[in-house]
Amino acid sequence: MIEKIKHLGFPILFVALYGSGFVGAKYGLPYSTPLSFLTLRFFLAGLILLLVMKYMKVKLPSTKDIFHISIAGILTVAVFSIGVFISIDMGLSPALSAMIIALQPILVATLAKSFLSEDTGIIQGFGLLIGLVGVILVLVNNMDITTASVYSIALSVFGLLGLSLGNLYQKKFCQDMNIFSGGAIQSLASGFVCLILMLMFDSYEVIWTNEFISALLFMTVGVSIGALSLLYIMIRRAEVSKVASIFYLLPVSAAISGYFIYEETFELITVLGIAIVAVGVYLSNY
Repeated sequence: MIEKIKHLGFPILFVALYGSGFVGAKYGLPYSTPLSFLTLRFFLAGLILLLVMKYMKVKLPSTKDIFHISIAGILTVAVFSIGVFISIDMGLSPALSAMIIALQPILVATLAKSFLSEDTGIIQGFGLLIGLVGVILVLVNNMDITTASVYSIALSVFGLLGLSLGNLYQKKFCQDMNIFSGGAIQSLASGFVCLILMLMFDSYEVIWTNEFISALLFMTVGVSIGALSLLYIMIRRAEVSKVASIFYLLPVSAAISGYFIYEETFELITVLGIAIVAVGVYLSNY
């Protein structure tokens, strides 16, 4: 019974937390530059996880493992977040950004065969295509392209590549990492990357409003610690291509969050899209 709860509960909780991160980014960005937000978020997450490590008496991994964990984290956490946050800050709608990131399951499934020797069956491949159609229907009403630019779209694609390659690297080199020590290493490594980029190309600008603090805390605890820990546990337990199919549900979570927080439209076509996404994810994990 406990295993069944984990099998269903982990993906559902991951989707709820990670998907709402697209909305959380939009909620906090009016009060800071993207790199300022990300630097604070990752260092705060790393500090919290270091305290958890000390309390749980978790030891650091070997130098070799630290290297691999850092690379996986920089790709999955830093590159992905930098791409998404800056693209949204440049005017790309969260829905369109989520649509680009929703290509991740197909990209991962394509690369997993050569990178991890994972084969995608016919039913699973069909499920991935069906899921993508559902995602388009979920997001189409809020997919404002008038504010998009080549650069903002390219940055979201950059984030897509980071997330996809990071998941593959995580599965191949550090799927058995401790989520506390590994999470701390990945958060701090990502924090240093963002700090360096901020000092080189940006400036530290933060307006400490209640909205910003709320967004920062949610993105730190809910996404950087909670959602990513769940993702790494799922990658450890299953084929990475099957885990990737769950990312089709992220736009669903983003759409629902946007409906309640920003009063974005939620029409019949959205409901139809959600149903199709559910079928696609089911077939992808058949």
